[in-house]
Amino acid sequence: MPHYLARGAIPPKRHTESPRIPGFLGEGIHYEEVVSTEGFSRAYSILYHLRPATRVTAIEPLPPLPPPAAAELPLRHVHLHTAALARSGDVVLGRVPMFFNADVAIHRCRPAAAQAELYRNARDDEMLFVQAGSGRLETMFGSLPFRPLDYVVIPKCTTYRIDFDDPAAADLLVVEARGSLRFPKRYLNADGQLRLGAPFGERDIRGPEAVAPVDDPAPCPILVRDGERLARYVVASHPFDVAGWDGMVYPFAFSAADFEPITGRIHQPPPIHQTFEGPGFVVCTFAPRLLDTDPRAVKVPYIHSNVESDELLYYVLGSFGSRRGVDAGSFTLHPHGIPHGPHPGTIVASRGATRTDELAVMIDTFRPLSVARGALAHDRPEYPFSWMEG
Repeated sequence: MPHYLARGAIPPKRHTESPRIPGFLGEGIHYEEVVSTEGFSRAYSILYHLRPATRVTAIEPLPPLPPPAAAELPLRHVHLHTAALARSGDVVLGRVPMFFNADVAIHRCRPAAAQAELYRNARDDEMLFVQAGSGRLETMFGSLPFRPLDYVVIPKCTTYRIDFDDPAAADLLVVEARGSLRFPKRYLNADGQLRLGAPFGERDIRGPEAVAPVDDPAPCPILVRDGERLARYVVASHPFDVAGWDGMVYPFAFSAADFEPITGRIHQPPPIHQTFEGPGFVVCTFAPRLLDTDPRAVKVPYIHSNVESDELLYYVLGSFGSRRGVDAGSFTLHPHGIPHGPHPGTIVASRGATRTDELAVMIDTFRPLSVARGALAHDRPEYPFSWMEG
């Protein structure tokens, strides 16, 4: 979880009456909402609303979202090229499933329109990687600006709206995690602070900016999703009526450009690139970096057999020294049980290189990933044979 933040007006003690804010409702009481993880045992935040967050005036069941169907493929390497994915829907309903298992679902999203209504994912933490586009994530915690190459992490049960500066320019990788997304435990000291020597620090984490509470008593619809279940809840007043909050559960942004790569005299294995962890998977950032300095170093990765994980790479920008035929918008899936590694010729070609300009997001899962059937429209079926000379 990110570090502790406080925004707006909060009382000096939890569960005590709040000071009145001139010009707003609340003659001595604001209404607390505790947002907690693992019951009351892990990180939490407390928000102070002008009106109770519990008032619902209508519930409209909606047709369930179909779960992604798995493509019928043999165990093989997969290359999907999604740079030209057609734009459709908004940032919520325009997500196109690419890969999934019981722990995580990975989508591409190239919206055609602005977000239609407020949205709340009741089950999954969400991580949006911004390939292109900029804007603001608006939530009850405040406003969070984002820009290209940002990771935007949205805890489950956060009601939000994404306002893109230009929806037609937005291009996203979307990860939906069944559990909580956190920083790797080995990056944290016993006091919960990011260690000196970790590839990023608290100064790199951007939380929401405080905004004035939305004092709107009119009913407000929210699209609420719980897995495949979907409903439109109409709450009695606008949910962004928060006068203040504090805690360690809130949306935040972290730029891949602020990831500080760890390098060595010879090749360092992929765990040095880890950025987040969730139950059953990890997220890594392959950032531009200096290459190995030993004169005999092999400057591209090992040939590797994944024994206990599937390795998914999403290519963002730059030239990828160990791969041929991939570019921005490509996914490669290297599943368990089959060796993979540098393409022929890339070891020799890398000998004189001193740095790499590649940027990629890697998701390693500890249960096998299925390829979504709809993603096969972007499949390059010749990819498993691309290690043959010539």
